[in-house]
Amino acid sequence: MFPKLSVIGLGKLGLTTAACFAAKGVEVIGVDVNDANVEAINWGTCPIQEAGLPELLAQCHKKLRATTDAAEAVRASDVTFIIVPTPSGPDGAFSNDSILDVLDAIGPALREKEGFHIVAVTSTVMPGTMQNVVAPKLEALTGKRCGEDFGLAYNPEFIALGSIIRDFLYADMVLIGESDPRTGAALETLYSHVCDSKPHIARMNWINAELAKLSLNCYVTTKISFANSLAALCERVEGADACAVTEAIGHDSRVGSKYLRPGLGFGGPCFPRDNEAFLKFAGEVGMDAKLSRAVVEINNEQVERVVEKVKNAARPGSRVAVLGLSYKPGSHVIEASQPVEIVRRLVDDGYRVRAYDPQVKDIPCDGAVLARSAASCLEEADCCVIATEWKEFGQIERGELEEKIGPEAIIDCWQMRREIPVPVATA
Repeated sequence: MFPKLSVIGLGKLGLTTAACFAAKGVEVIGVDVNDANVEAINWGTCPIQEAGLPELLAQCHKKLRATTDAAEAVRASDVTFIIVPTPSGPDGAFSNDSILDVLDAIGPALREKEGFHIVAVTSTVMPGTMQNVVAPKLEALTGKRCGEDFGLAYNPEFIALGSIIRDFLYADMVLIGESDPRTGAALETLYSHVCDSKPHIARMNWINAELAKLSLNCYVTTKISFANSLAALCERVEGADACAVTEAIGHDSRVGSKYLRPGLGFGGPCFPRDNEAFLKFAGEVGMDAKLSRAVVEINNEQVERVVEKVKNAARPGSRVAVLGLSYKPGSHVIEASQPVEIVRRLVDDGYRVRAYDPQVKDIPCDGAVLARSAASCLEEADCCVIATEWKEFGQIERGELEEKIGPEAIIDCWQMRREIPVPVATA
């Protein structure tokens, strides 16, 4: 018999997490402040955009219901997941305001409730938050002892927008920072049932889990920046091909191929801010995180590299087609998107920019035009930038595009249209 769950915060991650648990037969109560979203969920419809989520909600609606009353959800469940926004401040640190609001809402119910209730914070937090902020706050609100009267865990997810369901159900690793063995064991049992991949369950204390969450994303972005730094080097060497190099070294198990590919820099709602948070925390403990600082600097250079390539191919006033605006394929999100920043830079430099993306319906840049299709975007273009790795852009007929624009004016950031040289046998 699995515990009943409450999930507070029904955004992309929260609602998808709730639906994944419910689809595996676990009873889930979702909590959100948005009345319209709560009503939609209770009707079995999907209020947000995420691949596969409408179908999953239709499948699990008998096990999932939603409410705006957090206290009610706590009283009716055994484990509460807190999945609310923790936006970055000007200094790079994450804000705990939404988490504290949730604690205020559930504290009275936990005080009155008998039995051992587990609270799991999934939202990304700064190292030290569980020990110095969340645990003392919950103890003060409930009059109970953490680890004895209630359990407290830091249980962040490692997912990507556009593939949350797959990343959740087929996780490589589940990270559990636990207040006590009972709490960790309960969450381990839960995830062992829900995750089809039978992932490694990493159980540890709070501070190590908080550091592990940030460290993993910082390491992934290190691979991205290394590949882009290598690409910049190869561009200066005749015959050098960064894709050939990274493809080869990625087969070494010490390196691995994931995220080791030249392209644009990283963006989106997680990678950039996690690096800034890591730098902020390192500074607080008196350390200069030189590697992370270099990763951010290299990442910030990628937009300029592309803009310079456009300038070399076409004069200001020329018509530039930008294919892709989202920060990654499979998503409509443009937060910290380098393709969007490229559009802004080109408009500021006097280029006439037309852009297209399969999922982005608005372009936050005055002076740029949003096209309805890739074909219309490319009409009368003097230069083309393939900025997001959407599959359809790789299917554009190569000869036709080169005939229209010229090979030197096609800036393929992801080398989707790259022809791999075939070695010639020699005697």
